Amino acid sequence: MMKGRRGQRPPAAPGAPGRAALCGLWLLLVPLLLSCCRAEEEVLMNTKLETSDLRWTNHPADDQEWEEVSGFDDESNSVRTFQICTPNSPSSYWLRTRWIPRRAATTLYVEIRFTMTECSSMNQRHCKETFNLYHYQSDSDEATPTHPAWMENPYTKVAAIAADHLLRRESERRYNTKLLRVEALQGAGLYLAFQSQGNCMALLSVRVFYRKCPTLRRAFASFPETVPHSLVEQAQGVCVENAVTPPGEHSQPPSMLCGEDGQWVGQPTSSCACRPGYEAGDTDVRCRACPAGHFKVESGHGVCSSCPANSNTRIPGSSYCPCLPGYDRADSDPPHAACTRPPSAPRLLVSQLNDTVVTLEWSEPLDRGGRGDLTYRVLCSSCGAGGAKGLAGSCSPCDDSVLYRPAQVGLTQRRVVIWGLRPQTKYTFTIQSLNGVSAVSQSEPAAVRVNVTTSRDVPPPVSGLRRAAASESSLTAAWSVPVLQNQQQVLDYQLRYSPRDGEGAGQWQYVSSRSSSVVLGGLRRAARYQVQVRARSQAGYGAFSAASSLSTLPDGTAGQSQLAATAALVSVGILMLVAAVIAGGICYRRRRRRRSDPNDKAGHYQMGQTMKVYIDPFTYEDPNEAVREFAKEIDASFVKIEEVIGAGEFGEVCRGRLRIPGRKENYVAIKTLKGGYTDKQRRDFLSEASIMGQFQHPNIIHLEGVITTSCPVMILTEFMENGALDSFLRMNDGQFTTIQLVGMLRGIAAGMKYLSDMSFVHRDLAARNILVNSNLVCKVSDFGLSRFLTENSSDPTYTSSLGGKIPIRWTAPEAIAYRKFTSASDTWSYGIVMWEVMSYGERPYWDMSNQDVINAIEQDYRLPPPPDCPASLHALMLDCWQKDRANRPRFCDVVAALDRLIRNPASLKVTHPEAPSASHPLLDQRVPPPLSACGSVSEWLRAIKMERYEPSFLQAGFTSLDIVSQINTEDLLRVGVTLAGHQKKILSSIQTLRIHKAPPTLLY
Repeated sequence: MMKGRRGQRPPAAPGAPGRAALCGLWLLLVPLLLSCCRAEEEVLMNTKLETSDLRWTNHPADDQEWEEVSGFDDESNSVRTFQICTPNSPSSYWLRTRWIPRRAATTLYVEIRFTMTECSSMNQRHCKETFNLYHYQSDSDEATPTHPAWMENPYTKVAAIAADHLLRRESERRYNTKLLRVEALQGAGLYLAFQSQGNCMALLSVRVFYRKCPTLRRAFASFPETVPHSLVEQAQGVCVENAVTPPGEHSQPPSMLCGEDGQWVGQPTSSCACRPGYEAGDTDVRCRACPAGHFKVESGHGVCSSCPANSNTRIPGSSYCPCLPGYDRADSDPPHAACTRPPSAPRLLVSQLNDTVVTLEWSEPLDRGGRGDLTYRVLCSSCGAGGAKGLAGSCSPCDDSVLYRPAQVGLTQRRVVIWGLRPQTKYTFTIQSLNGVSAVSQSEPAAVRVNVTTSRDVPPPVSGLRRAAASESSLTAAWSVPVLQNQQQVLDYQLRYSPRDGEGAGQWQYVSSRSSSVVLGGLRRAARYQVQVRARSQAGYGAFSAASSLSTLPDGTAGQSQLAATAALVSVGILMLVAAVIAGGICYRRRRRRRSDPNDKAGHYQMGQTMKVYIDPFTYEDPNEAVREFAKEIDASFVKIEEVIGAGEFGEVCRGRLRIPGRKENYVAIKTLKGGYTDKQRRDFLSEASIMGQFQHPNIIHLEGVITTSCPVMILTEFMENGALDSFLRMNDGQFTTIQLVGMLRGIAAGMKYLSDMSFVHRDLAARNILVNSNLVCKVSDFGLSRFLTENSSDPTYTSSLGGKIPIRWTAPEAIAYRKFTSASDTWSYGIVMWEVMSYGERPYWDMSNQDVINAIEQDYRLPPPPDCPASLHALMLDCWQKDRANRPRFCDVVAALDRLIRNPASLKVTHPEAPSASHPLLDQRVPPPLSACGSVSEWLRAIKMERYEPSFLQAGFTSLDIVSQINTEDLLRVGVTLAGHQKKILSSIQTLRIHKAPPTLLY
């Protein structure tokens, strides 16, 4: 390759005019097509924009093999380039850029344009057709010609770059473009370095940039410019102007995921909607006000509506339309209802007088006010005897002796009968027409009136009201017969009564009688009642008598009778209980005989119910039939995915919400089947749902259902807030009491007992496959390796395929050696889970290889007790790890043993002695190295697995082991060690340091 002179550029290869024209047109169209969705790029360095010296550094400085020259790009713009040609030298020639600040990015992209000469055209021994790119991070522009050292360490290699197009003699000259990615950046900036080792090339341009998601407005939410720092970055947005989070979204602000490529991913997690008085514009990014004469009541995606009849709004953005003058809405009317007005007065009121009974009838008003809820009200005024002087001022409202049939208010029919009027009295009756807006209207209800004067005498008030007889629930009232004038006779009597105090007081009940006494039944014991009575003649009813207080009897003879009856009932109850106990014993003996019958294959009994037997879904000819039988199909519209929380064997694991009509909304975990699956993958994926759907137990993960009729295929289970047990324990190391840990183990054992009773082997029981909810309830999950146990022998087993994966650290030795899995092998695994729980998620057998674990178990070595582990729990672990599987406890025995420990907490306080015991050399990896091997506080903290506190220790001034040896509990609290378990571990190690001065040794 020929070197260019300063001020010149290497000659560019000519291109075909037709191709250049097409490329130019395409370059113009692509930005227009992609401007709405492409990522934004923040350029940190671009040599194409530089017109003066780049001031990059060469190494070796004396050779200056990298030569900077000026040239012109395809658009005739002046650019600065570097070129080198040393095909006959294998030495390294470095070229380093100036310091490039990285700003907010942790991932940068480097775009390199270069040309490379083909080695065969030069016939040089050391010629290469590649060069290397390195980077060096620093917090400031600190590089010099000699620092950092020109070698791969401290520089970090990005890539070895090869040319796709090589320059040959008499051929078209084409340049190469490479886009490289530099990740996990932490310093404030970095340098790029190019290493040439015998190649002939020209570095035409270097562009350094990072990608960011641009400002976005979507779903009435605004999201800021976001720089992704990981695979996806969650950006919090805000609702646009005049938009709010609609009800039902738990008032969560909208958020959206920004991908690492600078592209927004998916849709916002919660949408915004236009608030009342505003509707969506032409797109979903702006809310516009409802124009005058329109309104919108609620927030949401609805549109503005025209104001209903007799209402209007004069300002934009109204959530309701006020009524015009003279019109109103009732309190029960919705905001979109038309405004109405009170009705006009009733018409053609006619009265008929029969002694002291008046019948009124009228016609409907001409104007109902635009409503259908028309009712009538009757008002009565008494104006004195004969209406003397006819003065309106002497009239007063009628008392409660005047009765109305069917009612006085709320009348829907246009007829009412009024009785109980006094003779020779003038009455004024007013009929008002009412509807729903009459109560809120400013005007008086329209009405029509009529005057009536009664003529004949009615009976006088009854006297002598008394109690003639009484019991606990009844009384007999009697009174004197009134004397009537004008030879009239009493036709009958009307008595009314109500409780004097307590419930029902003031609520009258009416009784009629033709005699001067009446029996009132159904009364409360030892209660007082107000009683009134009146007489009726041909002229009508007279006035009620004054209220008399009559009472029922308290406990007496009747009470003694009730006591005797109660004693009899108790005796009968005792006899029935004895009979039930005898019957229960008989049933129990029958059940025991049934269980002992070897020919009984219908299942066994548990807590009075028949225990189901697990059915292997792989025995179905059509696997979909098993899914339909054991799993509920859920409509995809009921599920809303909120965020990805992990990845499984078949696809992503997400958290979402399940909202089934008629049921309370709840969170669910969602396993999805990724696209491009085969029929076998779909069958294997759904088989876990067919298994889970058969289990119903509080310590087994609950299957909500499946979605198989749409894509993606999903399995929905209950959501466990605290995730997997092993990681949960590691994050909360030392935070639980021993009784809490035993409670977790008891829940796991109960779940495994349930599975064992169903003739089911899990095969992969481990803390990672136990899920924990917010109440610390542990539930067995992950049935991917589980299989059904055969029932044709006393020792059911499952033989796995030869290629199956076995979790060695959790698997019983016979299962490893012979691939024979039983409930006893699950018991072995449960012992390992116990060890994981008591060690707060420690990895079983630490860093030993699988083969070392197998060898140690064959030599009868077992895991030692974790720190502070009760001796009784470790003894139970050792029982679970018996070599002969017949000697291992069943899960019902494990549950019973844990229950005994929980009932006797004192037994959990006995731990193993601290002195080291004989152990297998392979297991001694649990012992930390001696302090003599620890050169710093950091190494010491890592040795005792407390490295999380390293920044706090160093910041507090504990920078040497001598200073550390003087730490006490108050010092630990000051540096943030608040967990009692962590304090004990650190102080125990420090105590050993004080005792063993030369050299000190750390113990757990």
